[in-house]
Amino acid sequence: MRVANRAWRNESIPERISGAPITTAADGDHFQERIRESTMKLEAPALPGSSGSPHGRFLHGCRVALLLAVIFSTVALPSLARAAEQRVLRAYVGTYTGPKSKGIYAFTFDPATGKAGKPEVAVESPSPSFLAVHPSGRLLYSVGEIGDFRGKPEGIVAGFAIDPATGRLDALGQESSGGAGPCHLVVDSTGKHVLVANYGGGSVAVLPIRDGGKLGPATCTVQHAGASEDKSRQSGPHAHSIHLDAAQRFAFAADLGLDKILVYRWDPAKGTLTPNDPPAAAVKPGSGPRHFTFGQGDRHAYAINEMACTVTAFDYDAPKGVLSEIQTISTLPGKREAGYSTAEVVLHPSGKFLYGSNRGHNSIAVFAIDAKTGKLTAVEQASTLGKTPRNFVIDPTGAWLLAENQDSDTIVIFAIDPASGRLKASGATVDVPSPVCVRFVESRGA
Repeated sequence: MRVANRAWRNESIPERISGAPITTAADGDHFQERIRESTMKLEAPALPGSSGSPHGRFLHGCRVALLLAVIFSTVALPSLARAAEQRVLRAYVGTYTGPKSKGIYAFTFDPATGKAGKPEVAVESPSPSFLAVHPSGRLLYSVGEIGDFRGKPEGIVAGFAIDPATGRLDALGQESSGGAGPCHLVVDSTGKHVLVANYGGGSVAVLPIRDGGKLGPATCTVQHAGASEDKSRQSGPHAHSIHLDAAQRFAFAADLGLDKILVYRWDPAKGTLTPNDPPAAAVKPGSGPRHFTFGQGDRHAYAINEMACTVTAFDYDAPKGVLSEIQTISTLPGKREAGYSTAEVVLHPSGKFLYGSNRGHNSIAVFAIDAKTGKLTAVEQASTLGKTPRNFVIDPTGAWLLAENQDSDTIVIFAIDPASGRLKASGATVDVPSPVCVRFVESRGA
């Protein structure tokens, strides 16, 4: 990062030698005197016949080098650490385009303070409602929830190159998502494939990432089939998200219309998905699983159920790719009311807490995770101070949660209590029209 490098270059004099900061010229003189004193103390008595000899000069040089190494380790390294902590992130926001929104927005975010910069349009694009960052940090991909692509009732996946200095996005083209209503996507760890879920089409697909970041036509499309008990919303499949486990061996598609988490064996060499055995894990009928995440160490997994306002916890057999339900818990403090639904589920970087968004109730549900069993205990439901929270994100340090309120055009920043996981509004709000998804990239700008 340039921020870190600049901070290091500005420290022309090391800040500390014995805990006291150097803040004045007198302090600097005192620092130089300390070096001279320390050098004298390290000088050993001269060996017979060594005065002015090459051997004596060599020993003196070694002692000075040793002193400088000690000073650097106690002075410069902490300064480097402080500089590293001064990194700035860039947040990209996916939106629904319309009268107010034009596409993907970007703003800077300082994890040291929780402060955000002014949002700007990074690129104009049609309804880029969900985003995924390439492992390199130099590419960004989005779904495009459009109704027609090249004469077919399909949505798109679009690719963008990130300008490291300005944060602006340069379009790299787009490809069919393989179905209608794409709503979620991920990039695999090799950086060679995008996996996308199509809600309207009830399918999942894989698109290859070619040299330079451009996308190719799908190498694999899997059409889901079936229905569940709520005929108004579950008369057919609705793939709502797709995820990969840490080992990149299995893919998991939460299908709201089927009340199932479908499991696929993932082949990154071919870019294909093959049904696992067993092919799915079911949740209670009428639940409507939406999004999915793994617990720390991939020993447990969690699905947030949109229609029932619940979270289902699973044990996860990583070698076999098998999910086994262990618990279902409400995301609400009381009874679910008409118009309530959930949206996103996110694991805290510490692995100690799980968060889920409640639309209608307009809150973030906070859960503590039992480290041994993976089961959840409700901690609180914190108001998002806005309407219709969709996706939300926790910064890499685990100190801040950014909640997107789609229907009030705000992103509200909350501080996270590291001991309890509770949320406290920081007082900072970012105004973005129809925000749906946020993803962080480390800023390389000045």
